[in-house]
Amino acid sequence: MDINQIEKSVSNSIPPKLKLKNIIMAFVWGGCMGVAGQLVLEGFMSELNLSVQQATAPTLMTFIATAALLTGFGVYDRLGQIAGAGLFIPITGFSNSLTSCALESKSEGLIYGIGSNMFKLAGSVLTYGIVASYVLGLIRLVSGL
Repeated sequence: MDINQIEKSVSNSIPPKLKLKNIIMAFVWGGCMGVAGQLVLEGFMSELNLSVQQATAPTLMTFIATAALLTGFGVYDRLGQIAGAGLFIPITGFSNSLTSCALESKSEGLIYGIGSNMFKLAGSVLTYGIVASYVLGLIRLVSGL
């Protein structure tokens, strides 16, 4: 077999990418997440008589805890196959990455397993987020905005 036959064989076995479908699903599920977040926020505000600023933290904690539980039960990954970026881009995706790394390394113990491996996936996100906010803060400081 020459290289062209191998490439043709490989390209025939790769499933087609459904970009438009993925974009639509991410948009719809991301919108559903936004609506759900607003409903939870409004619920905290009305039931506990909180301001928007006071209700924001419990809303975020609710979504983080829910995503962690769904990851632990194996439901979040199945939903992620359907929703794509609509579930993985918001803060729930961050919670999923931390929880899945913690679950994978729990057999190695609390320190060497969970403690050292928990931020494998999320570490790059945190690093780039911190660096980007620092650079943008400097730009804002220098420009006087």
